[in-house]
Amino acid sequence: MGERERLGDHRGRRDADRTGRPSGDRRAVADGKPRFVVQIHDARTLHFDFRLQVGDVLKSWSVPKGPSARPKDKRLAVPTEDHPLEYEEFEGVLARGEDGGGTVIVWDRGTYEPLGPDTGVEEGLRRGHVSFRLHGAKLRGTYALTRFKGEDDWLLVKAGGGHGHGHGTPDPRRARSVRTGRTLAQVAAGV
Repeated sequence: MGERERLGDHRGRRDADRTGRPSGDRRAVADGKPRFVVQIHDARTLHFDFRLQVGDVLKSWSVPKGPSARPKDKRLAVPTEDHPLEYEEFEGVLARGEDGGGTVIVWDRGTYEPLGPDTGVEEGLRRGHVSFRLHGAKLRGTYALTRFKGEDDWLLVKAGGGHGHGHGTPDPRRARSVRTGRTLAQVAAGV
């Protein structure tokens, strides 16, 4: 399936002229390594959006409590529609009244490497489990997404091993963007 078909849901639910968010009309430049981004999104509810580049789109999950660097923390991850690759860079205020209206900052971003069988990330997601190593500014190490048996929801967990410790998720209202160093409040105020 091509990018146009994969992004049909994303485009159909939003008016790009009104929202100010990327529509996917431009191609994002990739350096050959798959990318990931974690955005904090202050919409109807405050949450984190975890996105993995899979082919020509960003596969996306809403993570209410945000990803954690502690292996004991299991985070609910609810799938959302695919987003365009250029969304990795998006930070700003989305028009209220539009789907997903609210303020967005880029909390973390970087590259990732798939782990496990050679079937690839897309096939792993179809089967319900994928492991990957994140190389971000804040999130580093091995993580996994696992679908609940018979459910649409997933768990995002940091794999144990290594130090076995790590920091939990920061207070999203005090967290700063890795792109601009701004908080949600500063972006909302146009600072």
